[in-house]
Amino acid sequence: MIIRFAREDELERINALRKQVNDIHVAGKPDVFKPGFGKELQDHIKDIWNDPEQEIVVADEDGVLCGFAVLHHINKPENPYMFERDFLDIDEFCVDEKYRRQGVATEFIAFIKDYAKEKGFKRLELNMWECVMIALGMSFAAFLVSFSAVAVGMALEGIGDKIGEFLAS
Repeated sequence: MIIRFAREDELERINALRKQVNDIHVAGKPDVFKPGFGKELQDHIKDIWNDPEQEIVVADEDGVLCGFAVLHHINKPENPYMFERDFLDIDEFCVDEKYRRQGVATEFIAFIKDYAKEKGFKRLELNMWECVMIALGMSFAAFLVSFSAVAVGMALEGIGDKIGEFLAS
C-alpha cells in the first residue's frame, strides 16, 4: 500500500470513490443531501484539483486506487468572536468499501499527520457526519481511537490542544 499525492489522470477513479461517500450521505441524511452524483458534483473534483490550497492524496494498492482524501488549507482571520484559525482540513475522506477494515485509513492518517507537520500546521481537522460513522459501524469512541484523536469534533473543549500535542509528537 502506497499513500501518495494524486495524479490528474486519476480524477475519474477518485470521483467513483466520491460517489460511494455521497451515497452514504444520501442514505443517512436524505433531508440534507441530494440523491445522485450528477455533473456538478463530478466536475467539482476539477475545482479541487486546480485550487492551490487543496491537495488530493490517494491510497494505491498495486495500481488500484482504494481510497482518497482531500486536504484543504484553511485560514480564517481573527474577528471579534474568534482568534485566527490556520489549519489543514481533511475535507473529503474515503476508503473503497472493498478495502475497508484493512488498515488503509490508519495509513492515510499517518501520511496526513506527517504532511501537516512538514508544512508547519499546528491544527488538523476532520469533520464526519454521524450517518457515516453509523454506516461504517463505528461508534464515536471507536472513531476517536481509530484516528488517534486527530481532530474530530474540534468543538469539544480542549481537544485542539491535544491535537497540537499529537502533531508535535
